[in-house]
Amino acid sequence: MDHFAGRHVIMETNSALPLYIQLSELIAREIAAGHILDGERLPPEREMAAAMNTSVGTLRKALAELTKQGLLERRQGSGNYVRANVRAQNVYAFFRIELLKGGGLPTAKLISVERMRKPSDFPDFGDSDEGHRIRRLRFLNNAPCVMEEIWLDGAVAADIVTEDMSESLYLFYKERLGLWITHVEDAVSVGQVPDWRPDGFAPSAGSTTGYFERIGYSQQNKRVEFSRNWFDPEKSRYVARIR
Repeated sequence: MDHFAGRHVIMETNSALPLYIQLSELIAREIAAGHILDGERLPPEREMAAAMNTSVGTLRKALAELTKQGLLERRQGSGNYVRANVRAQNVYAFFRIELLKGGGLPTAKLISVERMRKPSDFPDFGDSDEGHRIRRLRFLNNAPCVMEEIWLDGAVAADIVTEDMSESLYLFYKERLGLWITHVEDAVSVGQVPDWRPDGFAPSAGSTTGYFERIGYSQQNKRVEFSRNWFDPEKSRYVARIR
């Protein structure tokens, strides 16, 4: 029960993601972090819903989503049991930043979206000379952890309606642009925090922090996205699990 006590404080009622999806993502990331073990039985639904300050109906929708992903097994008369399925495609399946203790529900604050010419020193991606530059501040359990600068190839969409963007950019790509990011390549190192650093991100501009670059591939196996990501190593870490 300790896994879920007080988890309601990080839910975003104004999020573009429904509450049951937020709940399912939170539980999925707890499973991935090893906080809930493979084969473990979850608490009774009413007890679990009370601990997470949500309704039993909303929780059941979240558990049904996890069952559909293969992360839970429903045993009649016994309860819900965890299945640590590394192939589960949850909303944040490609989000590799976690709290230092593991897990954490990702949310995002959009800073800016602009269409502009791609910088000449970027790796090749997409068919257009222009891209949509998306800057965001990412949070884990309401703690600001990651600065993101994502460049989506301009040939994918003429314009991006920011009002339609969800917490999950890849979900937005899929639902609004008909684009699936099927796999990514990450290169992890350290980098200097740029001068567009938003309020709330603790490392100062010019300081050295955790950093990774990502190339995103479409369902046609084309490079359509390039991103630069700076993360606060005092609060978070990059994690890739291989099983």
